[in-house]
Amino acid sequence: MKNIAVIGAGTMGNGIAHTFAQSDFTVKLIDISEASLEKGIATITKNLDRMVAKEKISEADKTKTLSNITTFTSISEGVTSVDLVVEAATENVDLKLNIFKQLDEACSKETVLATNTSSISITQIAAVTSRPDKVIGMHFMNPVPIMKLVEIIRGYSTSDEVTKDIMEMSKTLRKVPVEVNDYPGFVANRILMPMINESIETLYNGVAGVNEIDTVMKLGMAHPMGPLQLADFIGLDVCLSILHVMSDGFKNPKYAPCPLLVNMVRAGKLGVKSGEGFYDYSESRKAEHVAKQFLK
Repeated sequence: MKNIAVIGAGTMGNGIAHTFAQSDFTVKLIDISEASLEKGIATITKNLDRMVAKEKISEADKTKTLSNITTFTSISEGVTSVDLVVEAATENVDLKLNIFKQLDEACSKETVLATNTSSISITQIAAVTSRPDKVIGMHFMNPVPIMKLVEIIRGYSTSDEVTKDIMEMSKTLRKVPVEVNDYPGFVANRILMPMINESIETLYNGVAGVNEIDTVMKLGMAHPMGPLQLADFIGLDVCLSILHVMSDGFKNPKYAPCPLLVNMVRAGKLGVKSGEGFYDYSESRKAEHVAKQFLK
């Protein structure tokens, strides 16, 4: 597998494209928005410039990486002659099912279809295709070029051969693949999201403030980032979506999202991507949390 297509040029998609291209794969980056593609390439370039400045790669490495990426606004054109497609669109089940129906029609029958979903059932996604044995989860962590872990999720029908191939290919990306089975939230988010949700509940109940909660977890539990700051970086809308998937999948109220999280998402306070979440990410960089207005 040397010819790769990536669906979606957002945070995860451009990071995945960057990672494959830097490992000398030929990458076709696909998004319906030309502006999103331009922004994605700009982000990759900026991240490569940072690596050059830190002397982790050379200027020639940067040029080669960028030359390995071409962009498309059409799925049918972008997936021509690819060995693997990695879908990294918004975490919305209907959107993903629609994309996989298109991919199944447009791709060669031998093409493996992977999804970067962080919680949606691989088996459900595979069921809308004619190749469920060739559908698999590749859950990269953000930021993709830096984080080592990739959760490799087997759907009910994913073949042993495809699983082995994707595990081995992930190693060529200098990642550490971990094979897991297809249950809501997989491993990473099944453990992480209840912790984030409980942290938000702790804030909601007035036990402590944002900085205090994050400091306890960083200094007391040796976490590199506090759970509320991490939620901001993931995206509060993404956290909410994952909790809904887990709550629906397990039929268990312990996964129900905190009302504060629901209200912040409704108000457009999504974290880093919107400039405000539990912390302020505006240009002033005051690091003042905005959740207090919802606690009244």
